[in-house]
Amino acid sequence: MKYPLRVLAALLIALSFATPSLAQTAAKKVVRIHTAGPADLGVDTTALATKFMEEVNAKSNTIDVKVFPNSQLGQSREVIEAMRLGSGASATTGGPGEYSQFVKRLGVLGLPFLWKSYDHAIKVLDGPVGTELNADMEKSGFKVLSWAVAWGYRNVVTAKKDVTKAEDLKGLKIRTIPNKVFVAAVNAMGANATPMNFGEVYTSMQAGVLDGYEHTAATTLSFKFSEVACCMALTRHLMDPTMLVFSLAEWKKFSPAEQEIMMTAAKNAGDYVRAQAPVREAESLAALKKLGMKVNEIDVAPLQAAALKAQDELAKEIGAESMLATIRK
Repeated sequence: MKYPLRVLAALLIALSFATPSLAQTAAKKVVRIHTAGPADLGVDTTALATKFMEEVNAKSNTIDVKVFPNSQLGQSREVIEAMRLGSGASATTGGPGEYSQFVKRLGVLGLPFLWKSYDHAIKVLDGPVGTELNADMEKSGFKVLSWAVAWGYRNVVTAKKDVTKAEDLKGLKIRTIPNKVFVAAVNAMGANATPMNFGEVYTSMQAGVLDGYEHTAATTLSFKFSEVACCMALTRHLMDPTMLVFSLAEWKKFSPAEQEIMMTAAKNAGDYVRAQAPVREAESLAALKKLGMKVNEIDVAPLQAAALKAQDELAKEIGAESMLATIRK
């Protein structure tokens, strides 16, 4: 069937308007962010990812950020290994301890009893130490978009035993992140560190496989660990910074303009999380008490003294002695 020339011309004009719109839709780049945190803005890792997502999606017509909480994309270790190879998730929010198997010097941020305050950590992360670690990450296939701080120091939470003094920690099987520095930090307190994926902690506490775990009050609250734990001892032994990290291979797929939008969004999201840290920690501790958990202040001076030797030994082992000296200053 033949069409008059005027009809063909009209069709061509219509297609010329429709095609760019379809192309733009097809070309939209999806950013999939993994976090082990729950779908709860009361947790720093989820808040960091969500604030980033909201700003990027509002400002970019070519990027679609999606957040996958509750380890939906897999356990953090496996997700990060895939990211390094340029597959799976585009990015993660979590702590540097999860990346230390690839970037050894990141372990310096997880040394026991290192941080004096949130401000201390922020000054270090925004200074030369943060710059060096960003470069280390890039050499290993990752791009750090933002450094923030966790919503609370990590404390020891126990299923049945009420820890009221440092000696009470001796011999307890305490879950920690599966990396050498975190394991050493827990062992330095006299407990028996038990490396384990985070997704297994609740059932392991329930079954009596673990005596406890170490984490923040905010995470304890959001994951409802008060259902399987009686007590929290405020050891404040670690304060693991929170970070937003991209796969470097994935990052390079974006134009400079797109990268700028994401860097700005990451900074703003990081600033939000930083500002909320002391507030959210206090709120979470109060909420846990209301749920019936015992929250004990303990004398950590003996633990701090023992930690100094561990700091020196671990920093030497991972090649971060100069970084430790800078942090201490």
